[in-house]
Amino acid sequence: MADNARAKRLADLIREVVAEKLHRGIKDPRLGTHVTVTDTRVTGDLREATVFYTVYGDEEDRKAAAAGLESAKGVLRSAVGSAAGIKHTPSLTFVADALPESAKTIDEALARARAADEEVRKASSGASYAGEPDPYRKPGEPGLDDEADDADDAEVSDASAAPESSDGRESPDAAGGKDESA
Repeated sequence: MADNARAKRLADLIREVVAEKLHRGIKDPRLGTHVTVTDTRVTGDLREATVFYTVYGDEEDRKAAAAGLESAKGVLRSAVGSAAGIKHTPSLTFVADALPESAKTIDEALARARAADEEVRKASSGASYAGEPDPYRKPGEPGLDDEADDADDAEVSDASAAPESSDGRESPDAAGGKDESA
């Protein structure tokens, strides 16, 4: 079994050779310039290669390109074998890449999100805040109840004067700091 680096190098070479041969060497009108090789994968034993491709056009063009690739498989494999210079040339399998359909689905989802954002933007254009623009009170503002604030401060200072333990009794530190058990 070959290492992954060798399989990757062979996959890259196959992608380049097949793309170049499709673009310049094969005169099949079904293939033309609207077939793009997107990816190539080679098995670990370097015996089989999968070539992923996309076709610019409609479903009829895709079917014609698939038939053209099947008929040109032998010529493409020979070109790969002469370029690779290895003992056994991998057999080629052509698979239509699902990338364009995935991209179309993502584009449609983004268009729906943009439309929803635009609706929210239109709905919020004349809206105002539910409360005041600045909800925080500042000291010295008219309308504040200073007596209520003073009463809250007094409660806090009373609670800090006599700390209690968790069972409700005063802690030894608050009773003079002496431990009577010793």
